[in-house]
Amino acid sequence: MADEPEDIGSGLLIDFHPVPSPGPAQNAPRFTPAVAFDRKELQAILNLYGRKVAQGEWRDYAIDFLRDRALFSIYKRASERPFYVVEKNPRLRNKQGQYMVQGQDGRILKRGHELSNVLRVLELAVVK
Repeated sequence: MADEPEDIGSGLLIDFHPVPSPGPAQNAPRFTPAVAFDRKELQAILNLYGRKVAQGEWRDYAIDFLRDRALFSIYKRASERPFYVVEKNPRLRNKQGQYMVQGQDGRILKRGHELSNVLRVLELAVVK
């Protein structure tokens, strides 16, 4: 009959013994915190951003918190590439400075140890 299942296969019963799962310390990936801007850094960046938006120079932004760096991307118009990128990379703290401003073409416009000095290049930037 069509409604009855067909008897296919060997009919072996497989007994699966429960395998103890490893403890949480054995297989859990270690938590690696992302680099982020602190409150004062974000306030400085957003104050500059607000002034430039009010002047009609900038339109949008994006914030990325990655494992090794934090990015604040500034867009002049809805495009694929950001107009400027403010980057915080703590690994460079003792070398070139942990703050950097990068232009749309990938050139590094300014690096430094203090965010206010690095952001000054954006305040003085002439929009073409």
